[in-house]
Parts: sequence; C-alpha cells; structure tokens
Amino acid sequence: MSNEWRRIIAALAHPDRRAVWAAAVLGVSVELTEAKRTKAVGALRDAGLFDAEGQAVTAIFGDLLALEPEVRREGIDRYVRHGRIEQYPVKQELRLELLRWVTAALPSGQRMSERELGARLALVVDDVVTLRRYLIDAGTVTRTPDGAVYEVAPERPGR
Repeated sequence: MSNEWRRIIAALAHPDRRAVWAAAVLGVSVELTEAKRTKAVGALRDAGLFDAEGQAVTAIFGDLLALEPEVRREGIDRYVRHGRIEQYPVKQELRLELLRWVTAALPSGQRMSERELGARLALVVDDVVTLRRYLIDAGTVTRTPDGAVYEVAPERPGR
C-alpha cells in the first residue's frame, strides 16, 4: 500500500498514458491511434488511474487536489509550525515575543524541576537546552542558583 504512488508515477511518466489520463480528467479527446489509446488505458487501469468502466479516477489523489496555497505567515507564526518552533527570530523583539508565547503555555506560579520544564519545552521544540537558555536570558523564566528549580517569572510592567 505504501508503494502505490510508484505505480501512479510510473504510469504518468509515459507521454501517451499521461495524455490519455489528462484528456479523460478534462473531458477532451486526445489524438492517438486506437491501439496506443487502448494500451495506455490498460496501463492506467493497472495503476489505479482508470476504473473498470474506463473512467479517470482522481479520488486517489485525495487531499493533494484540495490543497490551498500556503498563506503568508506573520509575526511569530513565521517561526512556529504545527505548534512547534522551527527556528528562532534574529530580531530581538520577535524572539522575545516567541519566548513569551512559550512562557504563556507554562504553569504560572508553579515550581518545576529541570526535568519537568524540559518535558514541557519538548512539546514545542527539539532543542530544549537552547530554548531553556533563551527563556532564562530573557527573564521570562527564573531558576534557583543551583539550577534545580524553575518558575515562570512574574510579569513586570513594560515587559
């Protein structure tokens, strides 16, 4: 099942098959000899691109045909995809906004061990150590001098 796409790609790589399938999907005719057309339809049927009645099948492409162009992402959304940080902004103000976004998801007023904080940060990033360092440096998360306990810093005016 996972290799079904290979048959489809192989079938559509041939110009006669591609022309026959496209013509069927678009509802137009294609200029091929009957022998070439029959051979192409057989190969397309074997690949699952034509049904038993010789009609083009497009349902196999599922979501591919319904994809919408990607919307331009703004602000920190440019750095987060599917709820995970893909990269850090270079501009300090955007980085701080991203760090505030992470901090807002942490439990306020609750003390956490390094392991607990790491587990929470792992939900949004692969490199937990770097994100933890950024949070500490930005002052959005504090830690005890021995680094054993972490806590969301209280919100300061102007921050």
